[in-house]
Amino acid sequence: MSNFKISIWLAAARLRTLPLSLAGIFVGNGLAYLAGSFSGLIFFLSVLTTIAFQVLSNLANDYGDGVKGTDNELRIGPSRVLQQGLMSRKEMKKGIIICTLLSFLLTVSLITVSFSISELPIALFFLLLGIMAIISAIKYTVGSSAYGYFALGDFFVFVFFGLVSVLGSYFLQSQTVVFELLFPAIAMGLLSTAVLNLNNMRDVENDRNSNKITLPILMGVKRSKVYHSFLVIIPFLTTGDYVFINGIGAYGYLFLLFIFPLGKHLQRVWYYQQPRMLDPELKKVALTTFFFSIVLVGGILISRI
Repeated sequence: MSNFKISIWLAAARLRTLPLSLAGIFVGNGLAYLAGSFSGLIFFLSVLTTIAFQVLSNLANDYGDGVKGTDNELRIGPSRVLQQGLMSRKEMKKGIIICTLLSFLLTVSLITVSFSISELPIALFFLLLGIMAIISAIKYTVGSSAYGYFALGDFFVFVFFGLVSVLGSYFLQSQTVVFELLFPAIAMGLLSTAVLNLNNMRDVENDRNSNKITLPILMGVKRSKVYHSFLVIIPFLTTGDYVFINGIGAYGYLFLLFIFPLGKHLQRVWYYQQPRMLDPELKKVALTTFFFSIVLVGGILISRI
């Protein structure tokens, strides 16, 4: 395979989206480590599986929006591979199939390492969860019933990037359910949803013209801004609740440092003049969410030294 072809596949994989998808995994595994239950192999496989899911989602998104014509010359964000004609539909389909198989094999490997034969019912539940994640990654924009075209993207992002990512990865390490973990899980889910909401606010006109229904289309500009503020502010409250309930020291509140950059971000969102002005904010919120997860776990670790 030539270097040019490799660069096209890397562009289609959209590696810049990986930090956001890994944020919840880092929180779940990090808190499991702090609780004394940690396997490096499980963590490694969790990261690889999450990367495979995200790349699969990106390829399927490129294909689905490309086939439907949603990715066109009026789209504000970066041009997609299929949109530019850099790859055929047949090639993209092959990539999706290969990535689907890889995602499934990694899921099976992760479950095999995490559970013993006596825990078969739980292992089967996680296998079902993995299959649902694969289907969700593909069905976001692919097919006539693509849920991303019926304003359901936010719900699925919240569930898989927040609840499943944090609670699931913690359980794989510890085989225990901790109610308080709902708080950081909700935080990761809402911040991840904020990135999708920004994307949908930016593309609202083109999505409307392409018959793609998103929450910003249903809510309108002002309510979308209110909704976005909710997605950004509530994570600070839920994470603060987690730190407080567990009696973690002052370093556990280091995540509050992100109030300043995200506060500035909200100001830009409320006063933007053109949807194009939201494009740089996507990367900022995605990276902030990633560093939020690192600082949260790091702060709790420091407080216990």
